[in-house]
Amino acid sequence: MAGYTSDRTQTEACDSIVKAPRAGGRSTRAKRGYSRPRPRLIPRRMLWAAVALIALFTLGPFLWLVSSSFQTMSELLSVPPHLIPHMPTLENFARLFSPEKAGVSAMEGSTFVAAVTNSVVVSSWTTIISLLLGTPAAYSFARLRLPYKRPLLIFILALTMLPSMTVIIPLYVLGQRLGLLNTRLALIIAYTTFGLPFVVWIMNGYFSTIPRELEDAALIDGCTRPSAFLRIAVPLSAPGLAATAIFTFLAAWDEFIFALVFTSTYSAKTLPVALAEFVGRFSIDWGLMTTGGLVATLPPIVIALVLQRYLITGLTSGAVKS
Repeated sequence: MAGYTSDRTQTEACDSIVKAPRAGGRSTRAKRGYSRPRPRLIPRRMLWAAVALIALFTLGPFLWLVSSSFQTMSELLSVPPHLIPHMPTLENFARLFSPEKAGVSAMEGSTFVAAVTNSVVVSSWTTIISLLLGTPAAYSFARLRLPYKRPLLIFILALTMLPSMTVIIPLYVLGQRLGLLNTRLALIIAYTTFGLPFVVWIMNGYFSTIPRELEDAALIDGCTRPSAFLRIAVPLSAPGLAATAIFTFLAAWDEFIFALVFTSTYSAKTLPVALAEFVGRFSIDWGLMTTGGLVATLPPIVIALVLQRYLITGLTSGAVKS
C-alpha cells in the first residue's frame, strides 16, 4: 500500500510538471524560442496597394509627359484625353531640333538648341567650381581646429536656405556694373553663390565619417596635409562627391529666376526660360512644351541612373554627421 501511494505521488508530480507551463501561460515551445506569428498591423494587400498608389502618383505625370510628346495638337486638345497616342508622331521633336524639315519657324528650334547648350555649360561649370572650392573648405572644417568652426557651419547652412529673391537685386546690379548681363558667366557666378555653401555643408559631414587614423598614418609616413587630402580623403569620399555633384548639377539645371532676370537674349537663356517662352499671350504650344519638358528631364535621369550606386551611398553615409 505504501508503495502504491509513493508511485501515485510520483505520477501526480510528473503530471504537474508537464501541466505547469500551460497553467503559467508559457509553454515549453516558447522557452525554446518558438513563438506564434504576430498578426500584421497592415495587411500585405494594403501595403501593395499603397505602393501602387505612390508609384502612380510619382510616375503618372512623367508618363503623361512622354505620351503627350508623341501626340498631335488635335489629340492633345481632344476630350476626353487619352494616355496612349492614337497616331504617334515625331513632329514635335522635328520642330525643336530641325524646324526647317517640319515647315515651321526656325526660331523655335534654334532657341531650344541654344538653351540646351547654355544649360549644360552653366550647370557643368557651376558644379565643377563649387566642388573645387567647396571640397577643400569642407575638409578644413572636418579636420582642422578652426576658431568659431561651429558658428561658421551654421552660417553656411543658413546660406543654403536663403531665398534667392533676397540676393537677386544686388547680384543684378553687380552684373550690370561689370558688364556680365546676358552672359553665361553671370549665371555661373549666381548659381555658385548657392552651390558652394551646399557643397561645404554636405562634404563636411561626409569627411567627418572617414576615420582620422588613415590620414594620421599617411602624415606619419611623410605626407603633408594637402597630400593626405588628395591621396586619402578624396578617393574615400568619391560616393559623397558624386552625390553632391548630382544635386548641385540638378539645382543649377532647374533654376529659373536668375536665368529669367539676368538674360534677355538667346545667347545666354537656359532651358527653363526657353520652355516658359512656349506659353504665348493668346495661345500655348502644348506640343513643343511637352516635348521640350521631356528632353529637359532626360539628362538628370541619365545622370541619376548612372551614378545611382554612388548617390545612395553618399546620402546614407555622408549628410548625417557634422
